[in-house]
Amino acid sequence: MIQNRMLAMALMFVLAVAATSASAAEKGPYVQHEDVVYGQEYGVALVMDIFVPTGEKNGVGIVDVVSGAWHSDRGKIRQHKMAQMYDIFTKKGFTVFAVRPGSITKFSAGEMLQNIKQGVRWVKAHAEEYGVDPNNLGMTGASAGGHLACLASVTAHKGEKSDGTDVKATAIFFPPTDFTMYGTTAVDPKGDDRFGQIVRALAFRDGIDGLSDEEITKKIEAISPAKLVHKQAPAFLFIHGDADPAVPLQQSEVMVEALKNAGVEVKLIVKPGGGHPWPTIPEEVAVLADWLESQLVKKQ
Repeated sequence: MIQNRMLAMALMFVLAVAATSASAAEKGPYVQHEDVVYGQEYGVALVMDIFVPTGEKNGVGIVDVVSGAWHSDRGKIRQHKMAQMYDIFTKKGFTVFAVRPGSITKFSAGEMLQNIKQGVRWVKAHAEEYGVDPNNLGMTGASAGGHLACLASVTAHKGEKSDGTDVKATAIFFPPTDFTMYGTTAVDPKGDDRFGQIVRALAFRDGIDGLSDEEITKKIEAISPAKLVHKQAPAFLFIHGDADPAVPLQQSEVMVEALKNAGVEVKLIVKPGGGHPWPTIPEEVAVLADWLESQLVKKQ
């Protein structure tokens, strides 16, 4: 009788473990927390989605700057999902904080930058809650999100826990980095073309009329991360297609050159025929995740 009860209890235990494993499999590699508020500006809530691994964590948090064409609606989160970013990162044990910095319709580049830094401070303040090291964060982004991630990385300041906004490594897809020269074209911030309008919205929210050429140049350089590089910048990885119709490869190249000249560790991977993005981009997302792992996990 006792033996039968023990066998029955053992069977129940096995079934419970199997059910738990099946449940975890159904959940996938992460649990997603949507629209977590990290701040407020102009009465507008600033939010992030947090992707927590269901498997083993590696203790590293990645700040994903979610922005496309300097808009950060939920559709941009879906695009990152389609690129398998959150699956690939959380399977490696990363906890991902997908920070939405606001959109160009409301915020200038400088204001988006401050929103990102507010998000980084929030992550550092809540690091223990999510099991990550506040002093060993990575950052990523693509296109406009890549621009803002570069800008946040090279203008960060170090501090203890939530006092700092620094990260240890930054990995980026096809970012604009220099608004003084875009490809082979000198930027005209007063131009009526679409890019001129974008630059004015990003850098001249208060208007451009009446500013001297020197003042205009200063404002443009203030949103151009390639112009702001210094030797304390984190290690960088860039992945960029050589057939990108939206952001010229030159934009990554000029940032890479500036980082090399400052003595900062940097790597550029050029995707032959790569557009903006390209169909097989999950393969490069995996490369990007591997690089962040090599930079951050080994330093734990």
